[in-house]
Amino acid sequence: MADITDIKAIMYTEKSLALQESGVIVVQTSPRMTKNGLKEVFREFFGINPLRVNSMRVNGKVKRFKGIEGKRPDTKKFYVLLPEDAKIESLAV
Repeated sequence: MADITDIKAIMYTEKSLALQESGVIVVQTSPRMTKNGLKEVFREFFGINPLRVNSMRVNGKVKRFKGIEGKRPDTKKFYVLLPEDAKIESLAV
């Protein structure tokens, strides 16, 4: 079962801001989130039924700090197409 706590961030990059003008929001989530789970979260918490959801798995980079190797966490990135009349107030830039 999906939960709103699985959503880590709304992406605000140059590419994602250009996509927001055409109604697409980029969301970064935990790797266990599914497309249907994200649709359910949008319906339940935002009251919006997404038209389309595309997903992309992002593997964490391996980094070194003072000779000790570590790994950033894996995430998933979702591109959510919203209906034309739908607006999320908290996402206004």
